[in-house]
Amino acid sequence: MDATDRKIVGILSADARTSLTEIGATVALSPSAVNERIRRLVAGGVIRGFTLEVDHRSLGFDVLAFVWIALSADADETEFRRFIAGHPAVAECHHVTGGWSYCVKVRMPTLGDIEPFLGELKARRFIGRSETVIALSTVAENTVTLPGGEEPKRR
Repeated sequence: MDATDRKIVGILSADARTSLTEIGATVALSPSAVNERIRRLVAGGVIRGFTLEVDHRSLGFDVLAFVWIALSADADETEFRRFIAGHPAVAECHHVTGGWSYCVKVRMPTLGDIEPFLGELKARRFIGRSETVIALSTVAENTVTLPGGEEPKRR
């Protein structure tokens, strides 16, 4: 990846619908050259997909929570990962260091929906202990952080 590829990734992370012509004008390439670079970035796994940014509250998901989970001693970690990866409420899941095994970011319609989610995890014997933290507001969300001192795009 060179500086031009990084610029293209930065542009697309800010707005994935930016035209090839607009990107080309910014990075001094023809639209076809930009298209070829994007194709290579996708094929190489640098760009894993093009996503849609939505207002979760307008879709009825008013609650953002982070669930810190320490797996139980007898938990099947492979099954836990499979379950979490397929759960519709899970926005992100990170394997972490320290006193916890995982940090799970969930979006729920109401606070009352968190308890059944935790109940599912307990019923499957995944949780040794957990702590749930409710986000009151979001100050910043980075869409991408690029190496080389380039500024991350903020939403």
